[in-house]
Amino acid sequence: ALEVVMHRTVWSLVFLLAILLVHRHWAWLPALLRKPRVLGAFALSAVLLSANWLMYVWSVQNGHVVDASLGYFILPLVNVAMGYVLLHERPRPWQWVAVGLASAGVLWLTVQAGHLPWIALFLAFTFGFYGLLRKVATLGALEGLALETMILAPLALAALGWWAGQGQGVLVQGDMRMLGLLLLAGPLTAIPLLLFAAGARRVPLTTMGILQYISPSLQFALGVWMFNEPFEHARFAGFALIWAALLVYSVEGWWRSRS
Repeated sequence: ALEVVMHRTVWSLVFLLAILLVHRHWAWLPALLRKPRVLGAFALSAVLLSANWLMYVWSVQNGHVVDASLGYFILPLVNVAMGYVLLHERPRPWQWVAVGLASAGVLWLTVQAGHLPWIALFLAFTFGFYGLLRKVATLGALEGLALETMILAPLALAALGWWAGQGQGVLVQGDMRMLGLLLLAGPLTAIPLLLFAAGARRVPLTTMGILQYISPSLQFALGVWMFNEPFEHARFAGFALIWAALLVYSVEGWWRSRS
């Protein structure tokens, strides 16, 4: 999983640098180097993003696709709670109902499994804090993601070089097919994030709120029906509470936008 994330970082940076080169969009970088607080904030967001990537890749490789999908199902509700605690935002009553239902679902899953759904919570909170940092960031989507991958790239290149020097890793032992798939990880990582940022400025917020459930829904379907991960009836009850929370959250947002 760690090697995949290192490749993902390097090839994402190559892809983003190509876009910046084509558009000759570099003016923001020299000015940013004179702002250590901004660089520090993006260093933290880069760490959160890479931790999120690492956990997600590990989950997929180790038969926890359904658990990973749960993390992104509860992410919007984690954002509501974080907005209340950290930004002193005032959630509306039905949003509190949604948070309560989701909390009950997580509690149910914890009781059934005998432990917290730590994969889901880790994914939700790392991406939630990442989103919080990007919410107050001074850079756009392209510049911000490019800066984050620039910060991570030296470590990623050093790790890949060390593995290659030890005669290990895909660069030494892998075939062209595997290397090609890792190369594709760059654009396949960057393009959805850039399109999301662009769409957020063009699509109504309520529409975005509904669209964001497509990805975890597909992950859940792949985990259950393609990878045949176990999904007992007892776990279904916990997921049902979380899906009910998402329904309340989405309908409340739609109703508010109409009124």
